[in-house]
Amino acid sequence: MNAIPLFSASAVWGKVWPILIAILFFGLIIMFHELGHFIFAKLFGVQVNEFSMGMGPTLFKRKKGETKYALRLFPIGGFVSMEGEDEDSENERAFCNKPVWQRFIIVAAGGTVNLIMGVIIVAVMLCMTDLIGTPEIHSFHETAVSNTQLQVNDKIKEINGRKVFSEYDIGFLMSRDDDGVIDFVVEREGEKVNLNAVKFNTEDRNGQFTIIYDFIIKGVEPGFASVAKNAVLESVSIARVVWVSLLDLVTGRYGLSDLSGPIGTVSIIADVAQNAATQQIDWTNLLMIMALIAINIGLFNLLPLPALDGGRLFFMAIEFVFRKPVPRKYEGWVHAVGLILLMLLMVVISFSDIMRLIKG
Repeated sequence: MNAIPLFSASAVWGKVWPILIAILFFGLIIMFHELGHFIFAKLFGVQVNEFSMGMGPTLFKRKKGETKYALRLFPIGGFVSMEGEDEDSENERAFCNKPVWQRFIIVAAGGTVNLIMGVIIVAVMLCMTDLIGTPEIHSFHETAVSNTQLQVNDKIKEINGRKVFSEYDIGFLMSRDDDGVIDFVVEREGEKVNLNAVKFNTEDRNGQFTIIYDFIIKGVEPGFASVAKNAVLESVSIARVVWVSLLDLVTGRYGLSDLSGPIGTVSIIADVAQNAATQQIDWTNLLMIMALIAINIGLFNLLPLPALDGGRLFFMAIEFVFRKPVPRKYEGWVHAVGLILLMLLMVVISFSDIMRLIKG
């Protein structure tokens, strides 16, 4: 009779802890998002009935003053329940009875906090590096072909018509090129120079067209000023990646199968965390992914789409311009339809995530 192999506790823990890190990070994103709503609701005197982390059955609850604080079973969401948020109320402290500019700030605070969280993560990542990359050319590889037009000390300002904010933009924008012939705008000796049709070597890597990045960029040492400046610039670059990727999805460059939902994202974070630990490398890749997710969630929530914070902000903007709110029932219908469509999209994306995990 063959013995059944038993997994050691350390082996099991080695698989579990990266997933726990990913779930914890998602929990922190949600917590700070809801905390943004909560803090500004309190600052503007709105009656907050409940502040809840997680969804589903309540594990722990405590009431302090007028607010019930709760921890729920499933770490997949959270909410701040304000008086008069989704219905009319005669309470003068109800959300619906506050000036539109206060309601706008309360709703926008969640996504804004996530964006700030992303900037902070990028700053931490930059502090952990020996040098912070800049969009300025330091030197070229021996086999470089782009140095027939690009020069040492060129500061790259644009690539294929898109502005370059940070070193992060260079790789992203070059990777989007289809033929290895790229237009640059550089700053050279204080003047802007247009460099059209700069050629790069290309190769096929596992069936994927790849441009050979043949120059080396300059780096600056981390310090308060350089970290603060580049944390903001790299966060802008990451935000642009989110926006451009969304446009790529709309225009058909990428399909729904290329998207990842919570399941796929947890898997990616877990893999990177495990690699960072087992290979004894730095954690900057993990921090970059976390920053990308925080900024992604912050931006996505602020898009003017039904059922999202941005959708509510859109209706508030209409109220502000026309000095009259859209009837609540019509706004409710729009958000209800948007929520159904969003849930269907999440089901499709989650199914795709699961199939990718099964296929390995």
